[in-house]
Amino acid sequence: MSEARDRLLSTASRLFYTQGLHSVGIDRIVAEAKVTRATLYRHFPSKDDLVVAYLTAADDTVRAQVEEARASGGSAVDIVRAVGRTITDGIRSDGFRGCAFLNAAAEYPSDTHPVHQTVLKHRQWFLGTVTDLLAATGEPAPDPAARHFVMLRDGAMTAGCLTAPEPICETFRLGVEGLLNYRGTSAVKRAARKKG
Repeated sequence: MSEARDRLLSTASRLFYTQGLHSVGIDRIVAEAKVTRATLYRHFPSKDDLVVAYLTAADDTVRAQVEEARASGGSAVDIVRAVGRTITDGIRSDGFRGCAFLNAAAEYPSDTHPVHQTVLKHRQWFLGTVTDLLAATGEPAPDPAARHFVMLRDGAMTAGCLTAPEPICETFRLGVEGLLNYRGTSAVKRAARKKG
């Protein structure tokens, strides 16, 4: 990645996340990145391409966080908890303004638009990843459990920028523990039924 492209993407990412996608124009990005319009269009043929690059970088960050949780060497349950902690750490971070992907979907509602497609691709990957992680814990119904996890995450990310983060993070943590405990309780009940 060239230094100019890196500076453009970094500047645009900061502005898009803090100000919104539609409200930030190309002129502002060019001015703050200290590049020419020609340089911007050489790297990003359109603003949509720049928005997609911003979301792709955000996706890369989330994927790296999940891989770090997986590499921690803990049990499957520990990895699910670690992924949950990455979410609450984000909510507690300075300047948190909600989920970049949910924000983008709200601004680009057409499911055929490249920006919306990038959001859907990220969410499909995340749901699939959480499904796999929950299946590894022994969860007998990982698909609905993963959808529940993602809904908890979406709610926490939305509420986390509207009010004090601590109660939101604690509620999310308890929700994740509830999913994990439900799995354990269900396994105990099934074992008891088999014995009976």
